[in-house]
Amino acid sequence: MIKNWIPLNSESQLQEAVTSSYQRPVVFFKHSTRCSISSMALNRLSRLDISGHGNAMFYYLDLLSYRNLSNKIADNFGVIHESPQLLLIKNGDCVFEASHSEIAVSELQEQLNQVA
Repeated sequence: MIKNWIPLNSESQLQEAVTSSYQRPVVFFKHSTRCSISSMALNRLSRLDISGHGNAMFYYLDLLSYRNLSNKIADNFGVIHESPQLLLIKNGDCVFEASHSEIAVSELQEQLNQVA
C-alpha cells in the first residue's frame, strides 16, 4: 500500500469516491501484489507528495483481494482492465488512464494540474 492513499475495499466506497469526483479529482491505482511491473509502478507512486495536490483523493486497490471492484471500475469507466492501472476521475468520468510502464508521477502531476 502507498502511504496516505486510501485503501479501496467496497462498492459503497467506490460509489462515494465517484460522487466526490464532482467536487475534486479522484485517483485510483489498481495494484497486483504478484506482479513485478505493478511493484515498480507502486514504487514510483510512493514518491508522489499527495499533499501538494489540494483536495484530490487517492485510492489504492489490491486487485487480487478485490477483483470484483477492479472489474466494476473497468465497467463504470469504460476502460479495459489492466494491472497495474492508474485512473484519474473527474465529474464521474475517467479523464486519464495509464497502465504498466506508462504510469509516471510526472504525468499524473500534470494531469492533476489540468483538472484542478
